[in-house]
Amino acid sequence: MSAISAEVQLGVGGIILYGSSGPANLAQQLAALEALAPPGGAPAVMTDEEGGAVQRLSNLVGPLPSARQMAATMSPQQIQQLGLSTGESLRSAGVTVDLAPVLDLDGGPGPSATDPDGTRSFSPSAATAAADGIAFAKGLIEAGVTPVAKHFPGLGSSTGNTDDGPASTLPYSELKTGGLLPFASAVSQGLPAVMVGNASVPGLTNLPASISSAVIKGVLRQQLHFQGLVMTDSLSAGALSGAGYSVPQAAVAALRAGADLLLFNPPSAELGAVTDATIAAIVAAVQSGSLPRAELVAAVTQVLAFKGLSEPQPATAGGLVMDLRSDRPQPRCRAG
Repeated sequence: MSAISAEVQLGVGGIILYGSSGPANLAQQLAALEALAPPGGAPAVMTDEEGGAVQRLSNLVGPLPSARQMAATMSPQQIQQLGLSTGESLRSAGVTVDLAPVLDLDGGPGPSATDPDGTRSFSPSAATAAADGIAFAKGLIEAGVTPVAKHFPGLGSSTGNTDDGPASTLPYSELKTGGLLPFASAVSQGLPAVMVGNASVPGLTNLPASISSAVIKGVLRQQLHFQGLVMTDSLSAGALSGAGYSVPQAAVAALRAGADLLLFNPPSAELGAVTDATIAAIVAAVQSGSLPRAELVAAVTQVLAFKGLSEPQPATAGGLVMDLRSDRPQPRCRAG
């Protein structure tokens, strides 16, 4: 945990626990880390506890079936109960946010380099994915853990894994009658947070969705009327660097596009430098007027609300990734 203590003292918006298991005293370690944060600025503690191929704290939470297996063997009511028990275990470990459920539509064999979703998806059916994914999210909420629906506007059947390089979703015309529907349902059901993916959307934007105003402001905010927190997938991903964006450049672009919480995970040796450079880039963008101050204030306000705060505190709209296996920030990008 000491590897990110400086960033917590700066007031980063959140940290992500990454790996496949956690120490038995995780809650105590997290409490000690959070004590270093500025008053009222403790980070949201996040992890990807989806089930199946993506479990970060399996030794603390217990084995979870994949989303696809849940859909095939359980009713929405049973899935909600599983979400509740999962959330209770996460909360006991000090985790406050689960980067789940995956609401993408996918029936492929992944997750893999060519199919980032696969069994992480509940179903290729929009109705099933919506009902089961939202049920899992409601269980988490009942346990006091905040769910994050991902990867907007729908990563299913994408051309590749955005961790590794640029990729695109299905055409926007197809998403409107398929992949977008579970997210529309999630918004209508009041889910509090959405993660925007890094794939471009043919027919809508050539940019990675996470830095696209057309995706975030146009579709998510204006068309779907989502009022909760918008989180990016990792801005360290190959999709961003392949499009010519460093993390600081992508951070400014994402805020300008309407994102609130920025995720990034540089190599351990570069963590401090990248964090400092990202903060400096945001400050410079506000000072130059290329990023309206009101948009930054709106983003920080969303992050504070996401963390259960209401008064402005020293904080940044940033997130870090930690690998529990080595107790160091994770140098490799994940699928979100």
